Amino acid sequence: MFAPRLLDFQKTKYARFMNHRVPAHRRYQPTEYEHAANCATHALWIIPSILGSSNLYFLSDDDWETISAWIYGLGLCGLFVVSTVFHTISWKKSHLRAVEHCLHMSDRMVIYFFIAASYAPWLNLRELGPWASHMRWLVWIMASVGTIYVFFFHERYKLVELLCYVVMGFFPALVILSMVATEAEPSLRLLTPPLMLPHPKLLLGT
Repeated sequence: MFAPRLLDFQKTKYARFMNHRVPAHRRYQPTEYEHAANCATHALWIIPSILGSSNLYFLSDDDWETISAWIYGLGLCGLFVVSTVFHTISWKKSHLRAVEHCLHMSDRMVIYFFIAASYAPWLNLRELGPWASHMRWLVWIMASVGTIYVFFFHERYKLVELLCYVVMGFFPALVILSMVATEAEPSLRLLTPPLMLPHPKLLLGT
């Protein structure tokens, strides 16, 4: 069912916007249109990221908020800057194979650190229970492990790399299970329904 539809699409005028699918062990080569779109969509968010990060910094009221603003801002800005540079080099300077390869790995690595940075404000500024104090550091260990994986196995096992991103994206959120739902914080009840997070005393039967 899928193959005939793909063949039909390749016969249309829109086929020039997308190349053929590549084998699992090889890297996809974008078309000129995809290169242009990649550069534009990543570069478009660099300035808003800088402005938004600066706004978070100036609105910080204490040291933890300042640190969290810096971490999140650097992660966000770094993601778009590195991706923009990589896609630009890949498009206009593709003959620089060694440089392009290093930037491609950097583009994949920075995603791990962006995920860790995006969790920083949540883990640092919310009362999430005892698990959060450990997850603050574990999330950066996971980012480092992901970086090492990309360094040694870049583009070799794409499914494993995808699973690494998914696991790191969801695993730190498990700290929500250590939260204690209280009447004093209605916002917590919106994020964590009481039926999902019973009070520890109920779990102990006391």
